[in-house]
Amino acid sequence: MKLILPLSLLALLSFSSSVQAQTAPASVQAATQGTATAQFKTSAVCDMCKTRIEKSLAYEKGVQSAVLDVPTKVLTVTYKADKTTPAALRTAVQKTGYDADELTADARAYNRLPDCCKKTNPVH
Repeated sequence: MKLILPLSLLALLSFSSSVQAQTAPASVQAATQGTATAQFKTSAVCDMCKTRIEKSLAYEKGVQSAVLDVPTKVLTVTYKADKTTPAALRTAVQKTGYDADELTADARAYNRLPDCCKKTNPVH
């Protein structure tokens, strides 16, 4: 009798850990499903531009991360596909004052940028 109790507890523990092991990958899959990545060519020229664009996109619905590579001027955005679209993300970049692919920057937002962040300014 004394042996049955420890064996049943051991069996119960091994069963519960095997259930957890089977369900964990499913939750990881669910977290990664529905995400997409988009890349845009921008008119950013400096680290201030990088900070401004990344911060602006952080407030956009569905955006998980935004990273601008200043030397290549390429913005990489990871987002939830059911929350936003690449077109909406391009518009957000435009409204920040920068070009996004073939779309030119919003004139009003562009005029508010510091002089060092304007397209006519040489890269520093």
